[in-house]
Amino acid sequence: MNFEFPYQELPAVMRGPRVERRRVLIGGSAFWGTMLDGAQLRLDDGRVVDPGALPHLPPVKPSKIIAVHISYSSRSMETRNRPKPTDTPTYFTKPPTALNGHGGQILKPADCQYLNYEGEYAVVIGSTCRNVTPDEAWDHIAGFCPALDMGLQDFRDTDQGSMLRVKGADTLLPIGPGIVRGVDLFAQTLRTYVNGLVVQEAQIGEETIWGPHYVIADIARHITLAAGDVILMGTPCHSRSVNAGDVVECEITGLGRLAGTVTAVAQPRASALGVGHAPTDTPEVRRVALGFDERVPQELKDNLHAARKAHGGIG
Repeated sequence: MNFEFPYQELPAVMRGPRVERRRVLIGGSAFWGTMLDGAQLRLDDGRVVDPGALPHLPPVKPSKIIAVHISYSSRSMETRNRPKPTDTPTYFTKPPTALNGHGGQILKPADCQYLNYEGEYAVVIGSTCRNVTPDEAWDHIAGFCPALDMGLQDFRDTDQGSMLRVKGADTLLPIGPGIVRGVDLFAQTLRTYVNGLVVQEAQIGEETIWGPHYVIADIARHITLAAGDVILMGTPCHSRSVNAGDVVECEITGLGRLAGTVTAVAQPRASALGVGHAPTDTPEVRRVALGFDERVPQELKDNLHAARKAHGGIG
């Protein structure tokens, strides 16, 4: 494992037993519950329900969402052709309105063609955190969630510095199904699926450049992290565009499997009137949206090709 400030022992948040908390919608009201053995959900009011039959809400209520640009060695090799992108992490933010629940619709506007998936794990802050060391940061983590950091790469030219519209549009952050603690995160494997086929895969401990303890300590030098805040920890190689009708999933062994369906919607009304910077299809947009196929495993490329063909898209 390649971590800045490696931990000396397994932190409490990663020691068992495994506990998963979900937030679901019943009769128009939100309820929290804890997963039981046998895939049932015990609500905090004592009822036991089948979560598979219920709409899931994001299991977080953040004041802010902060994302690491690149934190996996395979992603750095693909995009930068070196195993570490920068000496220290760099970040962008997503607004809380980008949140989406497990099983939700991921909206792709008609005037955008490059909606990319990025399977990630999210760190959920459990208590106020400011001016901490990496070793202390573990005690401020409530747990971890699978996440999909979707991006409208068509706005890469105009919003490259902020990523505001690229990563911040509504529905572009499916997260869940629940928050999990009691699992050794670095022993898990992350996989992203498109239409049931694996298009990203990484053993988290082998590919991580900066652990969440380092990232939290870095951010909290100057920014107070509050309970419920979310840190997105980057994605491995092979982020590519998906089309309307595609089902995108992020599975992290030990944490769970998150799903969302790409859904076509009309372009915004103001866009049709010429308001704002239009989506573009430029070399810079394509560089990020289409990636560097020569630097990713052939199996992932083949699977994406098959997933697109299965839904009648362009392979």
